[in-house]
Amino acid sequence: MHATVGDRVHIKGRNVGMQEHVGEILEVRGLEGEPPYLVRYSDGHESLVYPGPDCIIEQRGPAD
Repeated sequence: MHATVGDRVHIKGRNVGMQEHVGEILEVRGLEGEPPYLVRYSDGHESLVYPGPDCIIEQRGPAD
């Protein structure tokens, strides 16, 4: 999994009824775009993320 600053992380809920968490990657701490990623969520919470199989990286578009 590779990401750059500004990409969005979507973490699916593991159980029925759990909401998806979406955040923006603020910092890539691994080599060549690899995890871990420092992510800020819409509520302002920041977290260091090691993505698992329930995670999708949405690449930032050229106009973003």
